[in-house]
Amino acid sequence: MSTVRIGLCGLFAALCLASLAIGATPLLGAAPADAWLTLTASRLPRLAALVLSGVGLSVCGVILQHIVRNRFVEPGTSGGLDAAKLGILVSLTVLPAAAVPTRMAFALLFCFGASLLYVAIIRRIRFRNTVLVPVVGLMYGSVLAALAEFHAYRHNILQSMQGWLLGDFSKVVQGHYEIIYLVLPAVVVAYLYAHRFTVLGMGEDMAGSLGLGYTATAALGLVLVSVTVAAIVITVGAIPFIGLVVPNLVALWRGENLARTLPLVALGGASLLLVCDIAGRLLMHPYEVPIGLTAGGIGGVLFLLLIIRGMRRCA
Repeated sequence: MSTVRIGLCGLFAALCLASLAIGATPLLGAAPADAWLTLTASRLPRLAALVLSGVGLSVCGVILQHIVRNRFVEPGTSGGLDAAKLGILVSLTVLPAAAVPTRMAFALLFCFGASLLYVAIIRRIRFRNTVLVPVVGLMYGSVLAALAEFHAYRHNILQSMQGWLLGDFSKVVQGHYEIIYLVLPAVVVAYLYAHRFTVLGMGEDMAGSLGLGYTATAALGLVLVSVTVAAIVITVGAIPFIGLVVPNLVALWRGENLARTLPLVALGGASLLLVCDIAGRLLMHPYEVPIGLTAGGIGGVLFLLLIIRGMRRCA
């Protein structure tokens, strides 16, 4: 293992320990029984959810980027997050007594359908400037978000929607987050198909000449993205830009071969989300800034820097 990878693993371990230590209730000095209860019922589930969300969102981003063949695409810039929120809202009004798996199924179906439509739109329109692809995705997501807000307003759940659909890990406790473990098999399948997704990013003609079933592989990628996004949104809400920033930084450093870079993408995504969460817990301690705001702020700045870099390369 290289020195850089050892350093990244050490940074990740330090961030995990910091995440366990920081909180409104200090572990040091507390009674052993109270400290153990806080650790097992809240801190460890929160850490697991943070790591899985960061890994899942970053892997989703890199899969979408290879399908669309654009470095500025991720669930937040392609309408996936907004479609999942719309699906959850529809499930709450159509089946108000539905369990969490049913709501996740709605989110998955809406996310998959919206992703298919977005890919079809991008493939039909030939963009000369790659920056226009995420711009179209942001417009598309805004339309879906408007539909979600209208649906919530019509059924008088707008105020509650704005609270629990914003990314927030403070609600993660033992017994109410386990569905996010569905991210694990999705990431494993993505790693097993990493070489195929790399070939997919070369284009339909090149993939076909190499014997790859382009449509089937792209559909599998969208299913993996939809499962991951639905599990994360139903558990902690929407978290933007993680799947955009991390794959781009790893690609600039180590290239496009997913079989080699996907573990680094996953580690980077988990680490960045931990940084955003720790920042949110320290900014107004003992109160907490939702991670949807901190990730949106940090990721938005990095996204703008990547956009500027892309425009300079196209000029």
